[in-house]
Amino acid sequence: MSSLLGDVRRFNRTVTEHIGVLDDRYLGLGLTAAQARLLWEIGPTGSELRSLRARLDLDSGYLTRLVRTLTDAGLVTAVPSPADRRSRLARLTKKGLAERALLDERSDAVAQSVLEPLTQSQRQELVAAMRTVQRLLAAATVEMRAVDPEHPDARRCLAAYVAELNVRSEVPFDPAAGSTAKPEELRPPRGVMIVAYLRGTAMGCGALKHHGDGSPSDIKRMWVHEGARGRGVGRRLLEELERRAAEHGDSAVRLETNALLVEAIALYRSAGFVEVEPFNEEPFADHWFRKEL
Repeated sequence: MSSLLGDVRRFNRTVTEHIGVLDDRYLGLGLTAAQARLLWEIGPTGSELRSLRARLDLDSGYLTRLVRTLTDAGLVTAVPSPADRRSRLARLTKKGLAERALLDERSDAVAQSVLEPLTQSQRQELVAAMRTVQRLLAAATVEMRAVDPEHPDARRCLAAYVAELNVRSEVPFDPAAGSTAKPEELRPPRGVMIVAYLRGTAMGCGALKHHGDGSPSDIKRMWVHEGARGRGVGRRLLEELERRAAEHGDSAVRLETNALLVEAIALYRSAGFVEVEPFNEEPFADHWFRKEL
């Protein structure tokens, strides 16, 4: 283990040197590295402070101070979130959007300076290694917990799941219709509810619904908070549900989904799910998938 720790520390020193974290003016801008990262994470559409805190693993007080410095600089505004009035939503101002665009431009230049001295094969090797590091680090920050379907975190995730479906679709989604996933259907031994926590904050959910007729277990209510997407949370959730289905004795799992959920469909296909004929009468579904375990 000691030799591995040394390798990790050397890697950290090399990376921080190359990306300019040691400079007090990150990428030549009038921002620290922490302020610049926060500006980038808020993004063009804004982000809830709760989501930022979970994604970046920041202390609440420190995050508040960072947001205040960006607000004082005219780069950010913070207002109550329309989705949850108890939470605040950070948005970039016009000046903040311009600063973020400059940040992207400078970041691209740094990335190019890393790749340019290398041969094509070395570039491909480096980027492949970076993807592996990113995937494994993301996996290390996600915790999967089995909770009661009526646990507050599970209820918040499920409410957000339904709300997002209704925002995306012109046809209202009724969770009580079609293929249900009622609380009593997601409690052992009939099923299980999993909540994904990113640095202690609930950022996703998924469930298994078992059947007594020998049919494969159904994967239900897969959802990941927008602020956690692209960080491997959805794949970790899927893997956890598959593992629990195998422990239950299932030889396969199955799920249905709506055509509007293009990110989820891409995840399922990349994880080895194969599209099959409809196996239920879920009115909100357009695609049905199955995976052998």
